[in-house]
Amino acid sequence: MAAGGYSIFSVLREALRGHTGWGPAWRDAAPKPAYDIVIIGGGGHGLATAYYLAKEYGEARIAVVEKGWIGGGNVGRNTTIVRSNYLLPGNIPFYELSMKLWEGLEQDINYNAMVSQRGILNLYHSDAQRDAYARRGNAMRLHGVDSELLDQSAVRRMYPFLDFENARFPIQGGLIQRRGGTVRHDAVAWGYARAADRRGVDIIQNCEVTGFRTDGNRVSGVETTRGFIQAGKVGLAVAGNSSRVAAMAGMRLPIESHVLQAFVSESIKPFIDGVVTFGAGHFYISQSDKGGLVFGGDLDGYNSYAQRGNMPVVEDVCEGGMALMPRIGRVRLLRSWGGIMDMSMDGSPIIDRTGIEGLYLNAGWCYGGFKATPASGLCFAHLIARGEAHAVAKAYRLDRFATGHAIDEKGMGPYPHLH
Repeated sequence: MAAGGYSIFSVLREALRGHTGWGPAWRDAAPKPAYDIVIIGGGGHGLATAYYLAKEYGEARIAVVEKGWIGGGNVGRNTTIVRSNYLLPGNIPFYELSMKLWEGLEQDINYNAMVSQRGILNLYHSDAQRDAYARRGNAMRLHGVDSELLDQSAVRRMYPFLDFENARFPIQGGLIQRRGGTVRHDAVAWGYARAADRRGVDIIQNCEVTGFRTDGNRVSGVETTRGFIQAGKVGLAVAGNSSRVAAMAGMRLPIESHVLQAFVSESIKPFIDGVVTFGAGHFYISQSDKGGLVFGGDLDGYNSYAQRGNMPVVEDVCEGGMALMPRIGRVRLLRSWGGIMDMSMDGSPIIDRTGIEGLYLNAGWCYGGFKATPASGLCFAHLIARGEAHAVAKAYRLDRFATGHAIDEKGMGPYPHLH
């Protein structure tokens, strides 16, 4: 097992010892010949699934196989925002469960994930948008989720530096969820990895899946770059690579892969204490504890598996930032990166069994993957352990696209690149 529990006493002890006594946070395990459950994908969702399988459902002999290193995928390539301000009944209970799990996560896994509930404010710029946000806020309240509709004066008191006099995009107010905020993205991966390891889960890095073995219509294991691993059950949680990995098992998923870019500026003094989204364009921004402004916008306009973006989206995101807060133009951009998004046909995720017995799917997270991490892990673990959908994830069926039960949160139709 990895290092013992973290506490104020262990921090003080190591401070006196020059921090020479810290051990690895988790074991770098070698693959065993067989496991009861193999989770493909060592990102937030895969690690959370393994942790909850062990903790909540008492499963043993679990392995997480990751083609690279822990924290190197989408879980370390996002803008860290967590929220549950959704509209549709299929989504609100799920994301509210995730928010509640975020609120107790650090105590649960004994790891500082830097959960910061500083609020998320969605701005509106027209009467029609105000009415839409009022509807969203009412839907949230009907499900017991906090929301407040603010007028312009309330927003101005919170963020006086926004461009309220913009002739094209006048800020009229906003919908705020004060329990929303940010969480340190890679710390989530490290924390879940450590917590899963402490419960006996093998975390196997640099172990890429290259195929599946089946016995009739039942999965019997996975072929990897480190040899064959026999498995009673297999869970797929590989984000933007979902279609590619599923194809190895002969499945075609209703998913497209797109690149989503994110950006960080140079460090500046405390400037923005919450998360703000621009209602007249796709732009969202917060400030990290290191002082950098973290922001993003639309997907790149093409299908790709590359973890990089292109200049038109950089220009569009920067234009949105300038329209919202002109003073951002004086700040230098430090770095950018891209994550591979598994965009479903209706913009909502899939947590379901597949047509192959013993093979389970967790995919289609679009923009919502990071904020969903704890609930996704718990619900996927429930599905794998019990063989039935968790109460808050029953709408995330794989066959909903065939039966007409789409969950179109944004109302964009069956166009993955618009979600």
